[in-house]
Amino acid sequence: MIELKTAAEIDKMRVTGGFVAEVLTELSGLAAIGVNLLDLEHHARDLVKRRGAQSCYWDYDPSFGTGPFRNVICLSVNDAVLHGLPHDYRLCDGDVLTMDFAVSIDGWVADAARTVIVGTPTDADVRLVRATEEALAAGTTAARPGNRLGDISAAIGAVAADHGYSVNAEFGGHGLGRTMHEDPHVSNVGRPGRGLKLRAGMTLALEPWWAAGTNRIRYDRDGWTIRSADGSRTAHTEDTVAITEAGPLVLTR
Repeated sequence: MIELKTAAEIDKMRVTGGFVAEVLTELSGLAAIGVNLLDLEHHARDLVKRRGAQSCYWDYDPSFGTGPFRNVICLSVNDAVLHGLPHDYRLCDGDVLTMDFAVSIDGWVADAARTVIVGTPTDADVRLVRATEEALAAGTTAARPGNRLGDISAAIGAVAADHGYSVNAEFGGHGLGRTMHEDPHVSNVGRPGRGLKLRAGMTLALEPWWAAGTNRIRYDRDGWTIRSADGSRTAHTEDTVAITEAGPLVLTR
């Protein structure tokens, strides 16, 4: 079931999205050589508490995880890309760090992810991160009334293909609103003109992610962290997007 949001409800989600964006921007500035992932986690906890927000990750216990997840942010490093469990690790020069953060404020959710390179970047890692950012922009452009869900998926997948990256379809974007995960699922690969017709009032988390060398994944022993099966670097970029009659509206910028 897909719940269409009113303009007033989208405005409330935009307030949440603004906070999510602020936190990710602040943490991006703190992510430096020698910084411990647990320090980033605890800083995020403090920001959530001070804002009076509710973490969507704390006590999150889906079927694919070994829960409950007792953190407020996912922190994934290098070959880790999704659901990274914060742990005692100090960032090193050249690490690729993905931060995925979702909260609820006054009953409305926003979700976003950013990938940053710590210290000295390589050309390959910069290209990988930028590809997910370009794909997110392409998917967002396709999020218009009258288009189909497959138009978003195809736009994202086309950018990956142009850069030579293969796409995993097990995890992708999703609807959200009063809860973090709602219908529909938004794959990062698809066919244009296919699937659900997009309507004004739909709110979607679009999240291109992939690895440099494979579309296969493996799970860490922690039961949460998802890594590329071949150990290659990964990147993940996500925004919450509202579909309006005037076009797509990014709520987490």
